[in-house]
Amino acid sequence: MTANAAVAIAHANIALSKYWGKREGSGNYPAVPSLSVTLAGLATRTRVTFDGAAENDAFTLDGQVAAPAARARVVEMLDRVRRATGETRRARVESSNDFPTASGLASSASGFAALAVAAARAAGLDWDAARLSDLARQSSASAARSLFGGFVELPAGPPMPDGSETLSARPVAPPGHLPLVVFVCVTTEGPKALGSSEGMRKTMAESPFARAWLDEAPRLHARLRGALLASDFLELGELAEASAFAMHASALAAGVVYWTGATIDVLAAVRGLRAAGVRAYATIDAGPHVKVLARHEDAPAIGAALRDCPAVRRVIEARPGEGASLAGGEGGAE
Repeated sequence: MTANAAVAIAHANIALSKYWGKREGSGNYPAVPSLSVTLAGLATRTRVTFDGAAENDAFTLDGQVAAPAARARVVEMLDRVRRATGETRRARVESSNDFPTASGLASSASGFAALAVAAARAAGLDWDAARLSDLARQSSASAARSLFGGFVELPAGPPMPDGSETLSARPVAPPGHLPLVVFVCVTTEGPKALGSSEGMRKTMAESPFARAWLDEAPRLHARLRGALLASDFLELGELAEASAFAMHASALAAGVVYWTGATIDVLAAVRGLRAAGVRAYATIDAGPHVKVLARHEDAPAIGAALRDCPAVRRVIEARPGEGASLAGGEGGAE
């Protein structure tokens, strides 16, 4: 029996204005808008093979058979692709990350973006980036943003003005729009104890500050988007910090704690840099790692200070990068 395969590469993104919280009901729609930057240097590579000889879908991640919950999310996306094409074959999915998995560095974003591109092509679909973004969003809202390069916006979920239930991310500015350097301060190589989806659910259900977050997040997003379009790094950095701290404040009030002592130590290092006149700004997603935003001219001093921080296991230096794409020459029939 023939098999059809495709390989895709996608990059993690970090949200500058944070997505935290889902709309009630089905469909995996974000409750607030977000704006992110896709990062070169944090990549997922995924191969999807539809094989008539396979009895079940199989998923390996970083060379290991994936946990049942992770496999179930992959199968859900494969089923959506199969429904769109009439494909009946099972699939083998082999994925690997060049950065820590499931630890708060957006591996689900790059992972489901790469899976959407590879699965669609292996099944014979010729969907544009917007439709692939909607496909990825249904598995991981942040994955919708990794379909595109540079600076990317994901609106809040339906109801949409046109009554549509689809929701795609959209590019706001190309990678070179703002000369930004992002230092990813890795504080642990292991997975986080609480996944983002459960953290969001718990925050929305139990935090006394959930309503305040839902009200404030769109305002921060609008201001940050304006700062980006004006190429105002200082304003963007201040607003990115404000969005991250507001998100984590709402989560902390529900007992959702992603920070560790290492997180706080890196934040102290960032404050120390600013006190010395070096413009560095921090942002933190649902994990213990700190991402530090810098201008090109300040990058050497900031990088040196972060690498000297005892709490940091390693530093990944990244810049705005391109969106998800097929790996050349690796698709087609086998």
